[in-house]
Amino acid sequence: MAVAGGPGARRGPFALSAAARHSLDKALQGLEKLQRLVEQPGLGLRNSPPCLLQLLPQMRQHLLLIRGQPGASLSCLWEAGYFPVFINNLQRKGRVDLILPPAPISSPRRMLTKLSLIFSHMLGELRALIPNGQDQGHQYQPSQPPAKAFWRGTWGARLVSWSEFQAGLQRVHPMAPGPMAAALRATMDLTCSDHVSIFEFDIFTRLFQPWPTLLKNWTHLAVMHPGYVAFLTYNEVRARLQTYSNKPGSYVFRLSCTRLGQWAIGYVSQDGSILQTIPQDRPLFQALIEGHKEGFYLYPDGKNVNPDLTELTESTAQSRIEVSPDQAQLYSQMGSTFQLCKICAENDKDVRLQPCGHLLCRDCLNAWQQVQAPTCPFCRREIQGHEEIRIDPVGVQGAGAAPDEDDDHLEDVESVLRELAALRKVGGWGYQGGERGSGRQGMGGGKMGGMEQGWGGGRETEGGCRGWRKSWSDPHFCLQPTGRASCIPPLPGP
Repeated sequence: MAVAGGPGARRGPFALSAAARHSLDKALQGLEKLQRLVEQPGLGLRNSPPCLLQLLPQMRQHLLLIRGQPGASLSCLWEAGYFPVFINNLQRKGRVDLILPPAPISSPRRMLTKLSLIFSHMLGELRALIPNGQDQGHQYQPSQPPAKAFWRGTWGARLVSWSEFQAGLQRVHPMAPGPMAAALRATMDLTCSDHVSIFEFDIFTRLFQPWPTLLKNWTHLAVMHPGYVAFLTYNEVRARLQTYSNKPGSYVFRLSCTRLGQWAIGYVSQDGSILQTIPQDRPLFQALIEGHKEGFYLYPDGKNVNPDLTELTESTAQSRIEVSPDQAQLYSQMGSTFQLCKICAENDKDVRLQPCGHLLCRDCLNAWQQVQAPTCPFCRREIQGHEEIRIDPVGVQGAGAAPDEDDDHLEDVESVLRELAALRKVGGWGYQGGERGSGRQGMGGGKMGGMEQGWGGGRETEGGCRGWRKSWSDPHFCLQPTGRASCIPPLPGP
């Protein structure tokens, strides 16, 4: 990932690799010093995500992996531009004398909590762009197709300064300079490096999708909405909502600390308990609207006025896909049509999964996700979002071309149907007497092989690994403790 005028542009490979190792060593020393600081018993840091006690060793391990690369690889990585900016930012964040001024113990601990959120994003970015110690930034792809086309067409694989990014974004999403531009920078620059990477851009566009109304969504959700809380952790949200425990329907939402690019919504349930949930595969405003209708999200941060977000749904246009004559003829020969969902063979396809691009109908997507992890039923890639689509007849002007479905990428419908049937048979998935069945695997979240399965699998808590189940009173993916032991591999916290 290059940056214009990147460091070391006039130096040879040997000098570059030496400079890289020297800067790496200084950064590693800063991490060790910060590690000793956070281990002080007096700070009382809780070992819950995101936690510097866990993040710092992981960061150090990944940096050592990079340092172990051959000199030529390390010099290329340094010359590409992203890594020296990252190291410089890391050194600034690790200056403990700056982040811990003389103050009551609560003040530096709060600073360390905020720093843990920044480190969480820095580590996620480093792993995404330099996996296994090798620069792969040129291969990283944003999950939203329009965002991918914009970034690649404007900057290729480069890391860009904030001023350059703002000028480029202005061409497709205009914004006047001033307080709003400063607020956008504070939201998007997750690592506080004064630069924007393709990783940070991907996270932002996933959070505030869809692309056509990107900044409008951001304005309504992150600037104007009283329920948005920045730089708060899971435990801090619980503490904040505890104030409204006698006001069910109070809620706040934040960026997920460990599932980057997703939202976490905390709310007070009818019995006064504090729950936190991660909406799956939909824009945040849709989740908030649905939750409001069901009586879950009524009072943002305890306030009596809940913003009306329906304006955002009205401006979401369907993407149109045009079927080519060749595709129409191919499906006609098979006794079908391109529009028909290949899983149920009843409904037309109206959803496109991201980033894989596979098409299916809404009913089949919902059914699949109720008995499986959030992955594509055809290719098993993680679903990072989806968009509503409309498939136009052959020859309609103005629609995008339908995706190719050659022999190498055919929808493996039989495999999907077999898996669904097996899950229904094993788990008793289905409906009983017009109500959702309490089957043991999948939708009912019961036992399988002696383990509490459920939608949430397992989860690490401060008391160890416990089972979790789906709350049918909540239309979203909500985790509640069952109190039973579970040997399901633990999931990261929200």
